[in-house]
Amino acid sequence: MTTGQPEPPTDADLEWCYDAVHDVSRTFSITIDRLEEPMAKHICLGYLLCRVADTIEDAGHIPPEAQSDLLTAYDQLLNPDADQTVSAFMDEVEPWIPDERTDDWNVVAETPRVLRTFESLDEEPREIMREPVRELVDGMAMFTSRYADEGGLRLQTLEELEEYCWYAAGTVGTLITGLVARGASPDRAEEMRNNARSFALLLQLVNIAKDVESDYHEENNVYLPAEWLEEEDVDLEAVTDESNQRGVTNVIKRVTGRAETYLDDAHRYLEVVPETHGNRLSAWAIPYLLAVGTMRELRERPEDVVREGDVKVSRAEVYALLQTFEGNVSRAALAELRQEMAEKPLHQ
Repeated sequence: MTTGQPEPPTDADLEWCYDAVHDVSRTFSITIDRLEEPMAKHICLGYLLCRVADTIEDAGHIPPEAQSDLLTAYDQLLNPDADQTVSAFMDEVEPWIPDERTDDWNVVAETPRVLRTFESLDEEPREIMREPVRELVDGMAMFTSRYADEGGLRLQTLEELEEYCWYAAGTVGTLITGLVARGASPDRAEEMRNNARSFALLLQLVNIAKDVESDYHEENNVYLPAEWLEEEDVDLEAVTDESNQRGVTNVIKRVTGRAETYLDDAHRYLEVVPETHGNRLSAWAIPYLLAVGTMRELRERPEDVVREGDVKVSRAEVYALLQTFEGNVSRAALAELRQEMAEKPLHQ
């Protein structure tokens, strides 16, 4: 792979990358704010590389065949043994960039900047990140091709849902674990790898449960398993219809319940994650606890996913959680915070 960009990255490029993450992801914005260097830089760039692919895969205005071609070209751009250039990739993707760019599409438009900043990293973190990102890209291309005739994803079974979650989030978990486990004892690194999948699937399943309305209307994707919707007599193309509120709510409860099965392993991941290379426990504990709070809201008012299209913890609770971690929160205290947030909002 060659970027086709002779000029080296600048401090302004890295600052732009930090600003971009803050624009496109509330969760990763919190994480990166908690990290120190060099981990903050590594996680920021790894996330943006994934976000380019995610934006293409979610784009409802791009035909599935074109999406697959773009994702394949992007994968080759990340392949150090391929001849793909960033200019050739940009020639392919630029016709699909909307005239009125969202923050996500700003990241795609600035792919050259992201890539040259990534390529400036030391070899060890760069190579730890490269393969998980490519696995994510390949998985998204596979799913896009699989449902090309439908024009959007229509996942059929729980197994397929979790397969998708692996490519969308598990690969990111592999990337993160590879970076934070450097220097850890072999036993600790192995335990992290064993629990990384659970940590990632927990967060992704919670997102799927709470975002049914936006996933369908904005991306033309239905991630709720078709087999579960069929049991509720809900047609895939009617998941947001008011008449199907009860049935969809029941499926949302099942997805939330599935996410809960990953809580203990995800918690164990946090108990062993090292605080080296600029990594900090709070960077990963806060997203974990926000997922716990979101699951509480989904249990208490799952119908709001269809009725209002928005189920999440309140800003007041997010602020209370951030304030909690301004102090020295021990690993032992995580269990108490988890229990408290599972029962009621932290700020009450």
